[in-house]
Amino acid sequence: MKYAAIVRKNWKKFVIKLMLYAVGALFCAPVLFLLSGSIMSRYELTQSLLPLMADNEELISWTLFPDYPTFEHYFRILFQTPQFFVVFWNSMKIVCLVLAGQLFVAVPAAWAFAVHPFKGRKLLFTLYIVLMLMPFQVTMLSSYLVLNKLELLNTHGAIILPAVFSAFPVFLIYRDFCNLPKGLIEAARIDGAGEWMIFRKVGLPLASGGILSAGVLGFLEYWSLIEQPMAFLEDQTLWPLSLYLPEIGPEQAGYSFVAAVITLVPAVFVFLAGREYLEQGITASAVKG
Repeated sequence: MKYAAIVRKNWKKFVIKLMLYAVGALFCAPVLFLLSGSIMSRYELTQSLLPLMADNEELISWTLFPDYPTFEHYFRILFQTPQFFVVFWNSMKIVCLVLAGQLFVAVPAAWAFAVHPFKGRKLLFTLYIVLMLMPFQVTMLSSYLVLNKLELLNTHGAIILPAVFSAFPVFLIYRDFCNLPKGLIEAARIDGAGEWMIFRKVGLPLASGGILSAGVLGFLEYWSLIEQPMAFLEDQTLWPLSLYLPEIGPEQAGYSFVAAVITLVPAVFVFLAGREYLEQGITASAVKG
């Protein structure tokens, strides 16, 4: 009986693992097809995507391993397409400046909400939560009018400035500051440490997990922005990668696959480097969903 119970337990584990592997393979399939499409020759891509380009009801045919692999598309987009590097660095500029701005704005704001009681704190923080829950479509018109008055439309500042003052990183980091031992902060004050010293020596090190998780989530969000650049940027030389990719037509399918792969690399790198902090951020952001 004991042996049969062990066999059943091991069988259940095997079935669960098999199901998880199957689900994982299903989610990884688009990335695998993307990688295979990036090294397909023009002829093979044309034959595979012919039903799509001809706009008929036939299904496209696809092979995971190309018959004639080539790195022609990588060479052309990396060495013969300067427009791609323009939009790539536009994305890097927007993301880096947004994250740097949030570091100087969201972290002190979260510390003030969590540690320093002041009149109207609960009301103001509730307002932050309401703003965080509002989708971009609700605030788009008001944001457009404000940015127009500030003469920031059609500049990267129209994307960067609202993101720097986003409420979500404040909420995320606030949770970590609230979990700090109150006795530790009071002990530091009794020992004569100033507020800046307490913030720098106690708050930042102990809440580094929340700050890093906000940074990882922020990178993944602002790296793939579409609605804000589409609404506030008219000059195509200012577009980020997220708007450049839809502009690549079906006749340039090879470029599309390569551009998508290159766009995916920074996001994957940041995800792998900060996946532990990302899990913390996703757990904390469950309220937002």
